[in-house]
Amino acid sequence: MMRAAILLPILSSLILSAPLSAKKIAQQSAPTTTTTTIPAPATAESIEITIEVKPTPPSIDNPNLQIAILLDTSSSMSGLINQAKAQLWTIVNQCGKATYNGLAPNLTIAIFEYGNSGLPASEGYIRQVLPFTNDLDAVSQALFSLTTNGGDEYCGLVINEAIKRLDWSTNPDDYRAIYIAGNEPFTQGQFPFSQACSTAKSKDIIVNTIHCGDANEGINGSWQAGAILAAGKYLNINHDRQVANIKTPYDDKFLELNSQINGTYLYFGVTEVRRSRAQNQLKQDKNMMNMGGMAIAERVASKSKKQVYNNSGRDLVDTFGDKDKLEELATVATEELPKAMQAMTPEQRIEHVKITKEEREKIQKQIAELEMKRQAFIAEKRKELAKDTLGDVITQTITTQLTNNGFAIETTTIEPELQIENN
Repeated sequence: MMRAAILLPILSSLILSAPLSAKKIAQQSAPTTTTTTIPAPATAESIEITIEVKPTPPSIDNPNLQIAILLDTSSSMSGLINQAKAQLWTIVNQCGKATYNGLAPNLTIAIFEYGNSGLPASEGYIRQVLPFTNDLDAVSQALFSLTTNGGDEYCGLVINEAIKRLDWSTNPDDYRAIYIAGNEPFTQGQFPFSQACSTAKSKDIIVNTIHCGDANEGINGSWQAGAILAAGKYLNINHDRQVANIKTPYDDKFLELNSQINGTYLYFGVTEVRRSRAQNQLKQDKNMMNMGGMAIAERVASKSKKQVYNNSGRDLVDTFGDKDKLEELATVATEELPKAMQAMTPEQRIEHVKITKEEREKIQKQIAELEMKRQAFIAEKRKELAKDTLGDVITQTITTQLTNNGFAIETTTIEPELQIENN
């Protein structure tokens, strides 16, 4: 089981109704264990808690979107990491627009870092930060935990490790993709990139390469060659560009709806697990607020897309909210329920989950409607902006590749309302 030990401030207003699956969901093979410590603000009272992230296996019933993001965390890549943190939810929202034969996809994201001299040389300066997981709050936390530090960047090796270590789907209709970003030649290291990319292609895993810097320099450094070998796309970005932050008349309303929808999450598990999941949801909200209005709006918008912001195995509503699963709520031990539900009868618990699900769906509808207006408002302004950041090229590439693979991408247009009421 992968664990990230986190130092977070105690949130006095927090309702301890948090996650992680019940005992029967908790039985999966344990991946590599790593520990990351994030310091709390010096003035905040803090406790050390543990976030347990289990690999999310490929779905059998729904199409899978499996995206492995391999980030160069050598000393010159701080800008790249900042773009990844700021634009994660933009990528998630684009994935949330996809369907395959009318079915919503099961989105899972894995994170690797490479090229960081703080990592063991014996392991090629590579670390699997997260396995494939649908816990997107954990993905955000992982990105915010990354730091940069010198090192050698072995692209072939990290691609090969991602292929070997991750639980890839074998369904030919699924989308399996590696996105690797960095700025040094693709040829570094003992493991040939050609072998890694050829292996990826044999397993129907696309490798998209993202050179941080001049396009021709990346071509000369074999970044394009790697993409071609694995049926992917070669891209280049300005990793030091600040992510644009377009303010809209809807930003305050997004924050209001975010507070409301957070109140509908009924996390379950032992007490410290419930606490850690609930705290991490709020922590990632705060992280995105610090990144700017657009970043937090994208995160809030993702919460309206239950097919991608899905806390099944951690939240009672996502796990047991469907009619055919409500009776399974009885499998959760009383002490693992949110504190407010522990004194309820089994019938009252079912009714509470049903009512909470209805409330969440009502808020999700409001967020979705507001998001359409926000997107319309910023559409014209976006035309004036450079589209050469990490989130830009990943969302564009995902859209093209999903369409080519038979997925449908939702497109919605609406005229913006330039004046709105905040009530």
